[in-house]
Order: sequence, then C-alpha cells, then structure tokens
Amino acid sequence: MCTPEETSLLQAEETFLALLGRINTLIFQPLLLAGEPSNSKDQECMRLLLQLSVQYQQLWDLTQASLRTLRQRLNSPATVSMEALHLLHSPDLFLEAYRRYFVIYTSCVVVQTFQKATRKKSEFWRSQRKALKQFLTNVTLETSGAAALPQVLCQPLTDHVQQYVLILLRLGDAVGEHHPARELAIQAADRFVTLQSFIRQALGEASATQGLWETLGNRLVDALCSADRRLLQDSQKVPVVASPVRADRVLLFNDVLVLVQGHSFQTFDLKLVWVEARMNEKQISSGHGFHVITPEEEFCLSAKDAQGQACWLSKVSQAICQALSGKKAMPGLEQDQNQEGIEPPAARYCLYTFQTVDRFRLATYDGNWFWGKPHGKGTLKWPDGRNHVGDFHQGLEHGFGIRLVPHGAEDKYDCYKCHWWEGQMQGYGICEYADESIYKGYFRDNLRQGFGVLESSPQAPQPFKFMGHWHRDKKNGYGVWEDKDRGERYIGMWQADHRHGQGIVVTQSGICYQRTFHADKMVGPGILLLEDDSLYEGSFTRDLAYIGKGKITFPNGYFLKASFSTGIGRGFHTQGVLETTAHPLDPMHTCKRQLGIDAFPVESRWQGIYQQFQEFINSNCPEESQEVFLGFHIQTAKELRKSQEYLFCDRSNPDEVSAKIKDILAELPTHQEPESLQLYLQKALKSSVHPLGKLLKLLTLAFQATYSGIGANKHLLVLAQEEVKHHAKEIWAFYQGMLRVALKQQNLTREENEGNEKSHPEAYRLVLPLILPCFYPELFMLYMLYHEKEDNLYSQGISDLSLFPDTKLLECLDVHKHLWPLKDLTLTTDQRHSLVRDRCFLSATECLQKIITTVDPREKLEMLEKTYDEIEDTVSRVLEREYKLPMDDLLPLLIYVVSRARIQHLGAEIHLIRDMMDPIHRGGLYDFLLTALESCYEHIQKEDMRLHRLAGVRNQKALW
Repeated sequence: MCTPEETSLLQAEETFLALLGRINTLIFQPLLLAGEPSNSKDQECMRLLLQLSVQYQQLWDLTQASLRTLRQRLNSPATVSMEALHLLHSPDLFLEAYRRYFVIYTSCVVVQTFQKATRKKSEFWRSQRKALKQFLTNVTLETSGAAALPQVLCQPLTDHVQQYVLILLRLGDAVGEHHPARELAIQAADRFVTLQSFIRQALGEASATQGLWETLGNRLVDALCSADRRLLQDSQKVPVVASPVRADRVLLFNDVLVLVQGHSFQTFDLKLVWVEARMNEKQISSGHGFHVITPEEEFCLSAKDAQGQACWLSKVSQAICQALSGKKAMPGLEQDQNQEGIEPPAARYCLYTFQTVDRFRLATYDGNWFWGKPHGKGTLKWPDGRNHVGDFHQGLEHGFGIRLVPHGAEDKYDCYKCHWWEGQMQGYGICEYADESIYKGYFRDNLRQGFGVLESSPQAPQPFKFMGHWHRDKKNGYGVWEDKDRGERYIGMWQADHRHGQGIVVTQSGICYQRTFHADKMVGPGILLLEDDSLYEGSFTRDLAYIGKGKITFPNGYFLKASFSTGIGRGFHTQGVLETTAHPLDPMHTCKRQLGIDAFPVESRWQGIYQQFQEFINSNCPEESQEVFLGFHIQTAKELRKSQEYLFCDRSNPDEVSAKIKDILAELPTHQEPESLQLYLQKALKSSVHPLGKLLKLLTLAFQATYSGIGANKHLLVLAQEEVKHHAKEIWAFYQGMLRVALKQQNLTREENEGNEKSHPEAYRLVLPLILPCFYPELFMLYMLYHEKEDNLYSQGISDLSLFPDTKLLECLDVHKHLWPLKDLTLTTDQRHSLVRDRCFLSATECLQKIITTVDPREKLEMLEKTYDEIEDTVSRVLEREYKLPMDDLLPLLIYVVSRARIQHLGAEIHLIRDMMDPIHRGGLYDFLLTALESCYEHIQKEDMRLHRLAGVRNQKALW
C-alpha cells in the first residue's frame, strides 16, 4: 500500500513538472530567441542564459525521473519498494542540479543578465505581466514583466524545495520506525534543508553584490564586476581600516580582497593571501586587527572592536580556504560547513605574476608558496625568455635549479644547472652556453669561482679545453689549457684570463718549453726541449725561433753558446762557441730536462679542488651542503633546453639515494682497525657518491687533462709523480678531517681513539696503492717515454739472449754448475731447445711475469720477493738441502729469470716501483731485491756483454 504522503509527493511533482513546462515556453524560449548579441557584454549575457537553460533542463529531467518512479510505485507497490523512489535513492543528484542552477542564476543576477536580455524586447515583456502573474503571488499589475522575470525563475524552484522538505519529513514520520525508507527520507529532508540554506545565502550574496555595483563608479564596476564574483564583506557595514596602505573602503569577495582608494584600487588574489592574528607591538597599537601578507604587499586590517576583528578574520580565512579548494561560494553545503574554525594552509601551490619586486618584475611564478613567498619547487618565467626551474626558499632561488637565459637570436640559450644560495649561484654547477661550450665547476655569487672545467664544442672554430682555478669569472691561478687547433697544451699560472707567471707549453710534435708569461706574452729567457733531447736555454719566439743570447746542449753532451737571430728563409744565424769536449750530461742538465719542478710547488697546483672539500670539512659536513660542495650527477642532454622540464640530481642509483652524509659520518668511526679501514677506504674511493670518491674523481680528471694526449711528455714525469704522491696525502687528510667531524658528532674525543689513530698506516702506505690505478695509465706512459731508450736496449738484449739455450745461457752467466736444475731437464736427443729452456726455473719466471698484472708497488715487490723465493727453492731442490743464495749466485740466476720472463718496459716498471714504494721498505729486503733487479736490467743493456754472448752462440752453432 502507498502512503498518502507518496500520493502528495506525486501530485507535487506533477504540478511542478507542468509549471516547468510553462516557464520554459513563456520565458526561456523567448529569452533565447532574443537575437544575436552585438557586443561582448551581450555575448556574456547570452552565454549565462544558455547555461541556465541547460541546467533548467536537467532539473526538468530529474523531476520527470522522480515522477516516473512515483508512478511505478503507485501502480505496483508490491514490486517497487519505497526505497527505490528516485528522490530517496539519489537525493545528491537533486541537490547538485539545484546547486548548479542557482549558482548560474545568481551569476545572472549579479551582472543583471535578465535586465539586459529583456531590454531589446521591453514591449513584449510588458505584455507578459498577466502571464507571469500566474507563477507568483507577490507580483502586482503595476510590476513590469521584465522586473518579475527573475522572480519567476527563482521562486517556484525555492517553493518546490520547501515542499520536498515538508513532504519528506511527513513521509519519514508516516512509515514505521524500523522501515528502511524512514532513514532515507529523513536524510533526504536534511539535505534539502541544507540546500535551502545554500540558496538563501547565495541569493543574499548575489543581492549584496548587485547592490555594491550600484554604489561604485563605472570604472570600478567594469574592472571588478564578473559573473562568478560575490561580495562577502564590506568595510562600510563592518568597519575596518588598512595600514600602512591607505584605503577608503575594504571589500572582501569570494576570490579577491580589494582596497579602494578614490578611483583607484588594489586587488589581492585570495589564493595568495595569508592572514595572521598575531601582530607585533606597532600593529597591536593600531587597534583590533590582523596581519595580511601577499606576495608583494604586507599590511594590517584593524577593526574598532574585537567583534569586528573576529568577523573579518573569520570571513577572510573562510574565503581563502574556499578559493584554495576551487569551490564556488557555497557555504551552505555540508562539506562547507564548520569553515569558521579552519585556518588556511600556510603552504600552497599557485600561479602569480610579480609587478613590483625588482628581481622578479613581470616574471610569472608557478609553484609552491609559504607565507607569501615562493618556497619549495617552482618555475619562474620572464617576458624576455628567461626561465628558472628549481628550489626556492623564502622567496629566493635556493637549492638546485636550472635557468635558461636567451642569448641573441635563433632561439639559443645559456643553460645553468647549478646550486643556488639565497638567490645566487653558489657551489657546483654545469652550464651549457649558447655557443655550445660547457662549464662544469664551482660558483660563488653568480660567478665562476674555484675549480672548474670549460670546454668548447668540438665543432668550434678554435676548440679548446681549460681545467683549473677561477676567480670572479676569470681564469686565475694554476690551470691547464689545451688549444686543440694549434695542438698545444699550456700548464701553468693564470691571471685575469691571461697566461701570467710560470708556464709550460707542450706541443703535439713532442717539443716542450718552460717560460715566464706576462698577460699572455712570453718574457725573459726560458727552456726549450726538442724531440732529439737537445736543450736550448735562452729567449725564443712562440714559433720556436731562437733570438738573442742562448745555449744549446746537444744529446751527446756538446753545447753551443751563441747569439741567435732569424735569417732570411729557413734556419737561423748564429755566432758563438761550440764546445765539443765529450762528457756525460751533468746532473744540472738532467734536472733541466724535467720541467716545472720548482715553478709549481705541488701543494699549490690544485688548490681549487681541495678548497671546496676543506670548506665542507670546516663547516662540519652539513648535509644540505653535500651536493653544493661535492658536485652532483645530472643528465646533460640538449633536449633539456627545448623541453625546459624540471631535472634534479639523478637518483636512479639506489646507492646514491642512501648515501647521505649523516650515514657516512655515522659509519666512519666503526672502521678503525687497519684491515677494516683499508676495506672501507677501498669501497669509499670507488664510490661515485662518497665524498672521498668524488674527490678522487676530480683529481683523476685533472691528472688526465694534464698528462694524457698531448701532455704525455717524458719531461713532465717528475711533475706527475709529485702530484700522485701529494694526492694520496691530501685524500688521507680529508679522511682524517671527516673522521674528526664524525667523532665530534658522536661525542667521542680524539684521546679515546688516539691509540688506534697512531697505529693507522700513514697515507703513503694505505691510500697510495688504492688511488694509483686511477692515475696509472697516464703515469706509466710517462715512465715508458722517459725510459724509452734504456728499454729499447733492454729489449734488444732480451732478444739476443733468447737465442741461447738454457744450459749455454747459465754457463755464460757464470752460474755454478752445481746450481743448474739439470734433474729437471731430462734432456733427450730429439727435444727442442725451446721446450728445454721453458722448463728451467719456470716457476720463478712465471712469478716475475706477474709483476705486470698489478699496479700496486707493494704487490709488485711481493711478486719480486716470491720470484726470489722460487729461485732459492729450485736451487734447494737441486742441492737437496736448504740453501741461501749469496749475492754472487743470486744475480746471474736472476738475470737468467729476467731474460726468460721477457717483461716489456721493465725499466719503466722498476723506476715506478722505486719512486712509488713505501718509504718504510727503503733499506730492507724489498729495497735489496729491487736493487738486484735494477742490476739485472742494466746488465742486460750492456752492448759488450751481448756481443760476447752472441759470438759464443755462433761458435756453438758451428760446432753443432
């Protein structure tokens, strides 16, 4: 059975549906047929009427759907339950449809859409007075049709909502207490009550807004009036005063706060308005007020009393929350209730164009805000094409950021991918310039400062690469310049972008010289080393032409002191004395053949690299500065310039994500024992994210830039050798500095760890073997070039000695026969000599050959010691007793093993071991064995020995 309330609801829906039809015929159709709009205001009017008509149609469709379910219920109450009624089943659809309708309706009221729409056909609408009266009870005959029109489009709908409330409440009371439809009816009634509240408030705000426009001048109305804008508070009703800015009137709308001063005004987007009830002493003295913060203005709004202050503060806060949520002014809905107690969030995401701030003038910022300032991640775009994407802090670029700066025409940019500190580039950065040159290095105050690498495009007319120290955007201090066009490399001092001070120039042809430079010009005498090892001391031009007095020392020891001048055509003119007294080169000549030793003290060469790391230590290794000082890993694809998308440090490596400095410092004190420390250092130095690994990476790049390619010149060997040793000491000092910071942070004193610290191996012994592989390719190449002549003689000696069979070679070396391993040979008549000699002292030979499989001098010495042990063990087996070889017996046997091992570049290996070995081994067993190996190397080089042996071989072959 259907209840009387359901029948009443059916009748109400039928009546309302018929009413909607008549309104559509008498009002909407004539309004929409008013003709084409002639101006922008008429176009806006027509747009709103169309939207209102569409929403009106949705209400019509919903009413039809509700009526349909009611009729189904009345016709088949047994099959259609009360809960299936559309009004009970889906009340939110009705609420949303009515809400949208009245939002558009009030917009029409605010901008006087109905008055403008009926103005063209005023006679028609006056003729409709009687027709319109049927819809309203409060329309008199004197009321014009146009004036009654807004009421016709509002009152029937509000009356029907009231009917919904009454009928639903009666329906809830009529059904049983436990009936499932009771709760639905009561809930639906409550939601329509909420809708009534919303409609009343929306109509009230629209009426107040329309009234405001009538009190303002046309200029203000044209600037401020919009369909979606609603007046929420007016200082003429609740007085409030703005200070220190002057304002005759303060208006709060649902989207902006407006300060009116005469015929001018200021608007503040509520999304970027912050309010603070707490004020300082100056602000408190001005009355009951609160602080208002905007991106470019800060002022106070002060009321006469606490009630006025609370009213304005609440209204402004509520309006800000609604503006940020993106909702219309609908405080009557459930989700908008209880807004008074909610404070607007301090952190926001908004778009804003600056007008007065000098640094950001006319720039548009899109990103995160905090209390009126850009704070977090965001993007700045200037009208001139500049673009900054990155981190901001308290209104300034702070953190990692990417800035594009237009450079001339053709859509070219300078791209800065750097760390920023309080609005300026500070720390490590990568800059890709419009000419396709790239700078990777450190900045300070927006200028290149400290260590950095500047490299041109390979396609540039004069390609170059500079690695060194910068001061205020100019090359200054020690640095390496490679002129790829001339095939030259300059190693030396700079000042204000000019070569200034001592410098070395290495050419692609192998010629190198050392001169004093002044503003890029060579001054005074210098040293010039030619390919044939001739040495010239004196003045010469950049084209290497001798001028003035000078001295040439030839490779054979002869020297020429003379005055030189360029002649006509090729060659030069000279007049002097040629000294032909044959004598070996004195030590002074040898020193002069190693350039830069005194000119560039090793401690001063790469201060720009160490400075950044020392600052990091001195500031106690702050986590926020880890990337600023130590660099970062970032993609450098050119597509970045086009897409301008936001890129931060590459975090694809999970190890990099976890490699926080606090974790590194926490782990450091746990590795104090020598073995644990060595493993830790080995891992840290290989890591691309550990500070020690970053430092080693930079030093390696500097070393390669100096000594690889053109820089692979034998006259730079001592220079390179000093650097490697110094790097080991500096890395150890950096580790010690990090350890001090770690101990301090963990409240551990140095005294507690003093014993362990003293037991640590020094840097030379612990760090050098770990870092040497990084420098080894370039360093060993220098050793090979320096000892090339000796190694060639040695190779020829090895080639000659390879012609000897084992027994004959042992005999020529005067090895006592009782020491020969004959029992191991078991000679037969058909056995080849090559197979025989491969078996003699084979284990010792194999041990010695392993010396080239490692770059660690200590491991090389261990291989040498093992070779000695194998020789001694072989002899002991031959003698069938333990035997300690005296030097007289060891040297010829070692010469035999060296000749059979056939190690290439043995001279370079020996001298590298000698120069890089731990000083603790000097004078010990390792030193003794290395000296023995040196004697063997020198012995094999001797020409008279090789000739004597070759003669013996030929005689033996003749006998065979």
